[in-house]
Amino acid sequence: MSIDTAAETDDVTDSSAAWRRLVVSVIVAMIGGVGLWSTVVILPAIEAEFKLDRGAASLPYTATLVGFALGGILMGRFVDRIGVALPVAFGGIMLAVGYIGSSFAQNFWQYVAAQAVLIGFLGSSVSFGPLVADISLWFQKRRGIAVALVASGNYFAGAFWPPLIQWGVEEIGWRQTNVVIGLVCVALMVPLSLLLRRRIDTTSQAAAGPATATARYQMPMSKGGLQALLILAGIACCVAMSMPQVHIVAYCVELGYGSGPGAEMLSLMLGFGIVSRLASGLIADKIGGLATLLLGSTLQCIALFLYLPFDGLVPLYVVSIIFGLSQGGIVPSYALIVRDYFPAREAGTRVSVVLMSTVLGMAIGGWLSGLIFDWTGSYQAAFWHGIAWNVLNMGIAVWLLTSRRPAEPPRAMVSPA
Repeated sequence: MSIDTAAETDDVTDSSAAWRRLVVSVIVAMIGGVGLWSTVVILPAIEAEFKLDRGAASLPYTATLVGFALGGILMGRFVDRIGVALPVAFGGIMLAVGYIGSSFAQNFWQYVAAQAVLIGFLGSSVSFGPLVADISLWFQKRRGIAVALVASGNYFAGAFWPPLIQWGVEEIGWRQTNVVIGLVCVALMVPLSLLLRRRIDTTSQAAAGPATATARYQMPMSKGGLQALLILAGIACCVAMSMPQVHIVAYCVELGYGSGPGAEMLSLMLGFGIVSRLASGLIADKIGGLATLLLGSTLQCIALFLYLPFDGLVPLYVVSIIFGLSQGGIVPSYALIVRDYFPAREAGTRVSVVLMSTVLGMAIGGWLSGLIFDWTGSYQAAFWHGIAWNVLNMGIAVWLLTSRRPAEPPRAMVSPA
């Protein structure tokens, strides 16, 4: 597969070519995002097939999430070096190998390995951070909404895939359903990758304008220190975010409402999270990624506080909607922050590292909230735990916002007389 590089004289940012690329990227993100949701739907079938308890049956999801996070960093490095097309094609092939291979699993650990390595680490990982980093290079004026749309791909996947997978499990069984998923992924992602072959030359300011090729702001710290601070911020916001998203069903059961209302509240969170994510993209185009992060983090903290006094069924529905509307724009804002503080040639790696730290935050936060519930017998302490992490995220955002300064323009090379 040949990779085309945008000519230095082309102004491709915010062009019709960029918008076409955005549509393709969202579709790829939705298809590749299947790896994050299939284990959730298939969990009861796996539990029965391999005679597991609920904790063990949940392990494939955790393993897939960890593989997804680590693989996103690896794929991001490839995006910086060779562009996104080949990683997308490779991811589609690995999803096919992983899903078809898992359908032949003879024991539980073979299934976990297929999920963690082939589906999470090598397959679905390309569908989030690497795609977000790539599309950020193609937009300047509308970068916020472009990043938000691609970052919403996993939400779209959550709406698209689970009903189809559930129907497949009921009609043909989970093994045959996995075969179909694998074939669909490779049949769609490989051809779509051909539409992503064109690249922007991130080493040249002329390729897409100085604002795209270089950082807009600088901080009174090293690039490594700033990267580490953004990783901590990503973990903190998503440890807080995970409390309602991971435990709302169990919380409703604990309150005596049953799992049905909890599942409906989770659906409302994700649905209004899409609305929030897209609206935040439009807001970010006006006020910037860092201010958008602070806004979303503050609103999320308020929503978490509302869970403490209101535990009636109707109020919980309302608070869950408020939570969905508050948190959707937080994660995409990190990609915009990276593009403001680091040069474009490093976008693939640095965006992927920060976005994957948010995935790890979700995994860590969901686990810690469960532990806190086991220790205290109540979710109240778990909500306070999430609020504390949220305050840490807000503090980092405030410090970054008040400490930044415009980056100095690159000095022109002057030839000796």
